[in-house]
Amino acid sequence: MLNFDAFEVLTFDCYGTLIDWETGLGESLAPVFRAHGIRVAPEKALELYGECEAAAEAGEYREYTTVLKMVLDSIGARLGFTPTPAERDAFSLSVKDWPAFPDSPRALQALKTKYRLGIISNIDDDLFAFSKQRLQVPFDWIITAKQVQSYKPSLKNFRAAFARIGVPPQKILHVAQSLFHDIAPAQSLGLSTVWVNRRHHKPGFGATPPAHATPDLEVPDLRGLAATMGLL
Repeated sequence: MLNFDAFEVLTFDCYGTLIDWETGLGESLAPVFRAHGIRVAPEKALELYGECEAAAEAGEYREYTTVLKMVLDSIGARLGFTPTPAERDAFSLSVKDWPAFPDSPRALQALKTKYRLGIISNIDDDLFAFSKQRLQVPFDWIITAKQVQSYKPSLKNFRAAFARIGVPPQKILHVAQSLFHDIAPAQSLGLSTVWVNRRHHKPGFGATPPAHATPDLEVPDLRGLAATMGLL
């Protein structure tokens, strides 16, 4: 069992953990599929997104807006359609409209009463500004892929966070939904981890590539973490 008093800082992945990116992605892809007469099961669409996003982020660094355009192009190639320039532009900015999970703001506010909070996210700074408003809590540190010029699961992103935060890794608890992007790489650097298994009631890995890791704690949502810590 984790000793929560041993930590000074909680770091979070944002999309999938705090922001409901699977709902956001589904709502953004649905009109594109309809316009091109494409029928695909929602879970299959998320799985396809995860494959295409990982491929787009694995090469030379590009801003996330560009990554999203590349992903939509790749999905179109796989499903037999070509997205229009307007569809590409709209999808690249859709992050602005992705909703927060209902429990995220209150749980973050509760966690903030005991810990300093940081974000380590595969995102552009200007896009995260919209998500930050939805989360309703001041973060002490925000480390984005744009700042680091790489995407998780690269260890570069976590090392940049260590340098910025300035406390020993053993005093940082990393909280995330993606085993692939977060839990596995964070553990490889010696971080304690909490897996927010938002998909506990669904099969598969959704919009993240399959991965295997053993977190120090698993909770179904962020409220569950705050409650386990006795803060809610």
